[in-house]
Amino acid sequence: MVAQGVLDFQYEADSSHHGLTSLAGPPVYFDLIKASGLGAAIRRHVRAAGSQGWLDIQMVLAAIFLNLSGGDCVEDIERLERDDGFGAIVRAIEKELLSRAERRSLKSRWRRERERAAPSPSALSGWLERFHDPASPKAVAGTALIPAVTEQLRGLWRVNQALLEFMQAHQPAATATLDMDATLIETHKLEALYCYKKFKAYQPLNCWWAEQGVMLYSEFRDGNVPAGHEQSRVLKDSLGHLPEGVKKVYLRSDTAGYQAELLLYCGEGKDPRFGVIEFAIGADVTEALRAAVRATPESAWRPLVRLVDGKPQQTDQEWAEVVYIPNWAGHGRNRADYRFLAIREPLRQLALGEEAKLPFPTQAFGQKGVYKLFAVVTNRTLPGDQVIWWLRERCGKSEEVHSAMKSDLAGGQMPSGLFGANAAWWALTILAFNLNAAMKRLALGKDWEPKRMKALRYHLIGLPGRVVAHARRLIVRLGGGAEALATILDARRRIRALAHGPAG
Repeated sequence: MVAQGVLDFQYEADSSHHGLTSLAGPPVYFDLIKASGLGAAIRRHVRAAGSQGWLDIQMVLAAIFLNLSGGDCVEDIERLERDDGFGAIVRAIEKELLSRAERRSLKSRWRRERERAAPSPSALSGWLERFHDPASPKAVAGTALIPAVTEQLRGLWRVNQALLEFMQAHQPAATATLDMDATLIETHKLEALYCYKKFKAYQPLNCWWAEQGVMLYSEFRDGNVPAGHEQSRVLKDSLGHLPEGVKKVYLRSDTAGYQAELLLYCGEGKDPRFGVIEFAIGADVTEALRAAVRATPESAWRPLVRLVDGKPQQTDQEWAEVVYIPNWAGHGRNRADYRFLAIREPLRQLALGEEAKLPFPTQAFGQKGVYKLFAVVTNRTLPGDQVIWWLRERCGKSEEVHSAMKSDLAGGQMPSGLFGANAAWWALTILAFNLNAAMKRLALGKDWEPKRMKALRYHLIGLPGRVVAHARRLIVRLGGGAEALATILDARRRIRALAHGPAG
């Protein structure tokens, strides 16, 4: 026998793959989908499929499991199809997630007997294209155009809302700290537009719910739409997705949120459900604000101290509360109290005249030298340094979540040149992300909450196993030892308890 490599072992194709699976962990997600009512929500709200072929619920679940299993694009659905054991599980379980009418309709939806367990890439692509409105105006460079949300896409967001209601029922949160931030999704699609960083992209504006660790809502946008464009409207849409039981809302945003309409809506208590929304938002360093900063006495500047494990840690930054009332805030007696906090950080090794080339604002403070200068506007009454650190809590988490959706899941690769199809793909990625968050929080336990998808795929999702049928029951036999089996059995017991109603 001719040697294949350096060491003495051989690779051969094995045609007897019946029942084998490299995805023995994902079936526990089917448990959660059933217990949470997510399957029922998909059937109730998603209306994109035609009268022939795959049902909406089959398409949505295929997209979710493509994300969970590590797929990046529509073509990766073939990995699910080639996994014989996972296909057997899908065929056996999906009927329990269908209504009686849907089960009866399965045969009539196919001209020939259905052969696949998962949709083909072309079928999935065709279904995604049904979320696009061909009558919507085409985006044009230089114009901030946001297409209206189609009824099909609105259905996906109603499904996401149903999942969040389930999480809220079992782990209630009376407050919702909302972090609004946009993210760039680089693409080479011909129809895409250039973003401010000079590459083609889409730029969804996302609203993260910190207490529940989920994405509350996201508005999909072309790359040329500024992050702060109509942010007030997106906030109102996001608030409409908060489940019952939330009594108080807080808002954090970078300088994209420094919009008079948004600030006044929150500060003046214009929201009919939540009233005043306390916020901390990065402020534009305008010439008027610079003048107020320069007028601030040196004695007002205080060191910005970080607490690490309860112990103070010095930074080289300082902060001061600045006396500044912009025109949008008004000057009447009954106006809300808006506070401006300035943060400065010394610049070192800066060549003379280079300040204008820096990507952040700077300010000279006499003999003390040149400093980076940032500002925050808030209506909170906490001490200024606490407001600053509270606002900064969003920064690392926001980047982590965006990275997870674009790299760990399939949100980083858009499937189509059609805007609506890509918007649906992004919503499905978020739905998969939130389902995984529910799995970690409600079924796997606190030790699993901080774990990224890499760890979940290694320890839970990508487990080897064999699927066998015995006594009219499907059995998934795990490889990899008793630890993984114990984890899955514990999760299934918790999910079964969840299905019987909210805790308490």
